[in-house]
Parts: sequence; structure tokens; C-alpha cells
Amino acid sequence: MQLKLLIFAFLCSIDSFGQNLTEVEVDQGKLQGIQENNLAVFKGIPFAAPPVDNLRWKAPQPPSKWEGIKKAYEYAPSPYQPGENPDMSEDCLYLNIWSPAKAKDEKLPVMVWIYGGGFSFGTTAGSVTDGTNLAKKGVIVVSVAYRVGQLGFLAHSELSNENEVNTSGNYGLLDQIAGLKWIKKNIAQFGGDPEKVTIFGESAGGISVSMLCASPLAKGLFSAAISQSGGSFGPTRPNTTYPGENMKTLEQAEQHGKSYVNNAGASSIQELREFSADSLPMGMNEGGAWPIIDGYVIPEDQYDLYKKGDYNDVPVLIGYNSDEGLSFTRENSPEQFIRSVKNRYGKFADTLLSAYPVEKDRIPKSARDLNRDAAFGWHTWTWARLQSRTGNSKVYYYYFDQHPDYPEDSPKYGHGSPHGQDVAYAFMTLDKTNSKELTKSDFKLSELMGTYWTNFAKYGNPNGENTPNWPQFTKGNPKVMYLNNNPTAGPVTDENSMKVLDSYFQWRFTENGRIKD
Repeated sequence: MQLKLLIFAFLCSIDSFGQNLTEVEVDQGKLQGIQENNLAVFKGIPFAAPPVDNLRWKAPQPPSKWEGIKKAYEYAPSPYQPGENPDMSEDCLYLNIWSPAKAKDEKLPVMVWIYGGGFSFGTTAGSVTDGTNLAKKGVIVVSVAYRVGQLGFLAHSELSNENEVNTSGNYGLLDQIAGLKWIKKNIAQFGGDPEKVTIFGESAGGISVSMLCASPLAKGLFSAAISQSGGSFGPTRPNTTYPGENMKTLEQAEQHGKSYVNNAGASSIQELREFSADSLPMGMNEGGAWPIIDGYVIPEDQYDLYKKGDYNDVPVLIGYNSDEGLSFTRENSPEQFIRSVKNRYGKFADTLLSAYPVEKDRIPKSARDLNRDAAFGWHTWTWARLQSRTGNSKVYYYYFDQHPDYPEDSPKYGHGSPHGQDVAYAFMTLDKTNSKELTKSDFKLSELMGTYWTNFAKYGNPNGENTPNWPQFTKGNPKVMYLNNNPTAGPVTDENSMKVLDSYFQWRFTENGRIKD
């Protein structure tokens, strides 16, 4: 009899070992996910009320409870954005979870993905950002949706007057914070540790990570941060903005909001709330589609906050790609490029053109790197320098430079790694990119990056067994990890050129340098 009981117990242990937590209970009710790739996968979990009707342009509200068991099998619609995608809706505040946990008490580290898209586009449903492969490395992956474009960031004095904090805009950031609060309350039910949450994102997602690190509203909601091609340390501009100088004050944004309402053909915010989403002017060029310094979510210039040490001091892993300028250089000739530099940088243009030179008949990478650094490089470098001086947490800095060496007769001659290329490497989803240029070295680097990213989520340090050593970036030893065919640590890339660019930004923070156009 005792032998039979032992055999039964053993068989039960085998069965339970093979099962993930596909049925859980969260604050709103019971959820059922699916077992997939030996993970428990939940898609389309509401973390806030639908931001529709009178909740349009308001902070996210708590989600409703439900009766019975809610099936979480499919992605929810993407946030409303420009384009013909039929699978989008204003009702978009949902998140997705990939968990390898077999029991609730495992306390696995959690990685929360925030998508990019210039704050005007984005989705959690992309195949490249599927969390399966990262989760297999022993972390829970969560992707959180947020409102984008004018639905996510429009500021207006009428909207500011509607709430007790007297501010508006930044709804997309408040959505991210609401998602993190939901995770804090509920992730233990999926086997996660609510005290070990790493936020990570790329482009607008990486910029969001930077802003969450500076926001008092996000304090205590995460314990580490990864920013890929992000950072938001530039000064405000009232009208004409450029990559790296996108921010506005609340007052400036409210003025643009008034113009937006008028151009949309409405006389008030309440009238505009009655418009269908597809009749609203949407897109980057319409104004009101970027976070702002509102004095609430973002209290003041992030540069000043970091100088004072007034931010969420957590370990960070931050970096950018070698040829981001490919995506942000619009000019077709050296003459146009020079003219654009002079229009933006004024009296600093000549020294910057010396530091980032063009050639007689083309715009080489050396010139494109000015756009790379103005949008991402200077912000990452500044973030690393300031946090290593005013913070207590570790900083890890990378430079992603994985690409073929194109021959001189190739139209890609001289190209490095463009904006966004790193995402599939970090998620280990290169097979989803359909690229025909991939080699074994790409998959090897992807595996390494997945290990670095998940190690960082587990330990606050990317290093581990059988990985090239990634040194901490410090004031006395400002080392950068070069992620390429032969990952090694080295000096800050193009530091002398960035020091010239830094002179421009330092001037822009002075009273004389404030743009008043």
C-alpha cells in the first residue's frame, strides 16, 4: 500500500512539474491562459478601463471586475494610430504575460517591455517582440500597451482644468505607470517577484524608460531599467522640434493643443470628444504627440533632475546603435545637410560640421553620426555620466554595431547598424525578421544579448558564466560594451565629437540659449 502511494505521489509530481500556471486569479477576477512552448501565456489582460468617451484624454482609470473565468488567449487591439490597420482601437489598455513559472511562489524576475514608434505608433502584438525566448531564460516577460499620438499626449488648458493636478498630456506615460501598478499588485499570481521588475524599451519605449526613471509617480514600481536608443535629456523647444529636442513645457503644449482643436474643426475639448477616433487628425506632424514637462509626471528638465540626483536611482543598462543616423538623415546632398545643420545649430554649426564632417559628393556615416548623437548618443552618454556621478546604482553602457562589411560598390557601403535593428537581437527573434543577411555570428550575438538582458533583470548586472566581461561605466572608468562579432569593452564612441555637441546642449540650457520661437 505504501509503495502504491509513493508511486502515485511521484506521478503527480511529474505531472505538476510539466504544468505552468495557466489559471490564476488577479484583482479583477479569474484568468485562463494557454500552455505554449512550456510557458504560461496570457494575452489581452485589461489593466485599466477603456479610455473612451469621457475618459478620452484622461488619466487611466481602474479596470472593471468580471464574473467567471476570462480567457486571455489573444492580443487585444493596438492603440489607435495613423494607418489602415483594422486591428486597432481606443480600447487598448491591455498587457500580455509569458511566464515559465510552475508555482506561484517562485518569485521570478519580471521584464516589462515598452514599445517604440515615435509615440505615434506601436503595438504589443509584433512577432519580433514575442516574449517566448526571453521567458525561457527564467524570467517573466510582460508587454504593456499605452495610448499614442494625440490620443496619448494632447495637452490643452480645458483638459488641465478638469483635474486636481491642473495638468494635461502624458496620458501614454500614465498608462505605462498604471500597467506597472497592475503588475506590482498581480504578478505574484503568475510566479513573479513584484520587487524585482525591470522595465525595458527601444526608441520611444527607451525614451519612456528614461522618463519613468525621472518620474516621482513611478517610484518603487521597478528595480532596474534598460533603455535601447532612448534617453530624454534635451531642452524644450516651443515650436520647431528636432530629434533630441522634442520636449515642450505644459504652457507651450497647451497652446499647440488649442491650435489642434481648432484645426480639427471643434470649438472645445468636449466637442472633440464626440468625434470618432478615425476622424481625428493623427500623426507626428499634427502636434501634441509627444510627452511634455508637465510638472507632474515629469516635474522639470530631466537633465536638471539628474544633476541634482532627483530621480529613481536604479541600475541601468543603456545604449544605442552605430548608424542611427540612417533613419534620421533626410537630406539628399551634402549641401542640404550643411544647410540643415546651420538652421538647427546656428553659431555651433561650423564646429559641429568639423566634428561630424560631410564629404564633397555624399553624406557619409561621419556626418550621419551627428543625427545619431543628437537623438540618442548624447542622451545615453549624458545619462551614464550624470547617474555615475549623482547616483548609487550601477550603470552599464553599450554600443550595438552588428552589420556586414559592405563592399564599395554596394549601395549600403559604409552603413552601420540602423535604428531598431537591436530589438530582434535582444528578444532572440531573428528568425522573425526575414532578413537574408543573417549569419551564425548574428544568432550568437543575439543569444549573448538575451543572456545579458536577462542576467541584468535577475542580478542587476549583465555578467554571468561564459559571457565576455561587461565592465560597469563609472566616472573614473567610462567603459562601453561593444556588441558586435567580437563583443569587447572599449572607450566611449566618438567622445571628442560628442564633447562638441555637448557644448551646444550646455548653451541651450542657459537663459541665452533658450529657444523662444
